[in-house]
This record gives sequence, C-alpha cells and structure tokens, in this order.
Amino acid sequence: MSGDQLNDALDTNTGTVMKLYSYFRSSASYRVRIALNLKALPYEVIPVHLIRHGGEQLTPEYRKLNPDALVPSLIDDTADSSILTQSLAIIEYLDETHPEPPLLPHSALDRAYVRAIALSIACEIHPLNNLRVLRYLIHDLKVSEQQRDAWYRHWCEQGLAALEAKLATDNRVGTFCFGDAPGLADCVLIPQIANAQRLMCDLTAMPTILRINAACLGLEAFANAAPARQPDAE
Repeated sequence: MSGDQLNDALDTNTGTVMKLYSYFRSSASYRVRIALNLKALPYEVIPVHLIRHGGEQLTPEYRKLNPDALVPSLIDDTADSSILTQSLAIIEYLDETHPEPPLLPHSALDRAYVRAIALSIACEIHPLNNLRVLRYLIHDLKVSEQQRDAWYRHWCEQGLAALEAKLATDNRVGTFCFGDAPGLADCVLIPQIANAQRLMCDLTAMPTILRINAACLGLEAFANAAPARQPDAE
C-alpha cells in the first residue's frame, strides 16, 4: 500500500467500526484476526506489505499511525478512532470491551496461567524469529539463508518443546490450551505453529500442541483468519 493509499484508508469511512492494519503472514496480525473472529466483530483488513518497496510499514504515513513501524494496528471507530498497537494489548482490549465469548478465564490464577502461555510465545519465541531479526541476520550479519533458517528452527523448536512440556502435564488443558473453549493462548499459539510448519520445524515430539492446533483449525474463526484466506495473500 502506497502512502497515498494509506492516507485514503485512514480517511475513508466504510461503515466498518474497526480497521485492522495487517500483513497476511504476520503472526501478530494473525492473532488479532482470530480474536476478532471469535468475538464475531466486523472489521476491515487494510494490508501493509512488510517486504514490498522496502517495507510499507516503514513509510512516513504508516509511522504516523504506528511509530513502532509494526503490524498489527487497530483503529476502533467506537472509541473515538483510537489507534491500538501490540497484538496482546489489542486482544485484551477486545476482551474487555466485548466480553462474550471470554478469551480469559474467570479466576486470577487461571488468567495468569493463560497469559503465561501466550507470553511464552509472544515474548520468548516470536521476538527471536520475527522479520526484523531475520532480515538483520541476512543483511547485516551476512549469514546464509540456510543459517538463518537454522536459527529460526532452533529457537522455535526449543520454545515450543518447553511449551509442550507445560501443556502435556497441566490438568487445565482440554480441547484447547485452557479447557474446552478457545481463548487468548490459542490465539497466540496457532499463528506460531503456522510459521513453524512453513519453516519446516520438527514438531513430531509435540503431540499436545499438534492436537490443540488441529482442534483450533477446525473452527471457522481460526480457519478464516489463516494467512491463505487474507485479501493480501500471495
């Protein structure tokens, strides 16, 4: 999306109360798409291509929207067109403003458990493997593509193995990460698995994670949020 197109998107009133600035392969954007779908909230996807033209997220127009130059960004017209950033903050905002169905459990202890799962992915796995880091490895440190992919697989497999150990032994795990209804942890887990599979990570020793992944992908909210179903999919 060019700068002019981005300005047009900001200025256009389509009647949709939420606008999600998203990239189809961005796992952080994928998380928010799942949450919006689980809440059955209407939203318009505004693509921001993270690679084309050097990265549309780096344009001055997009930086005015999100100075971090990251996706997703969410504009909620019901909240004075406030701009929200950071996927987990956005998801918790959606859960607080549209409480049904809930994405977090009732008790403080269980909420801490669910947040710990989500943060183990969002803070421990994803930052080491996001596009900025992978591009730095190639362009600045001059590693080969094979070395970059080995880096990705190492940190992703190590992090998911630790998560598998937690999920496999906790009696709060049901069909999903917590019980038998999808929630915040599943919103974060499924995009990470999609990226792991795309980069050919070895997930054979993670049966609990794979079972939860299959259960989630059987739901329309998750299936419709998948990268291949986005308007900017390539």
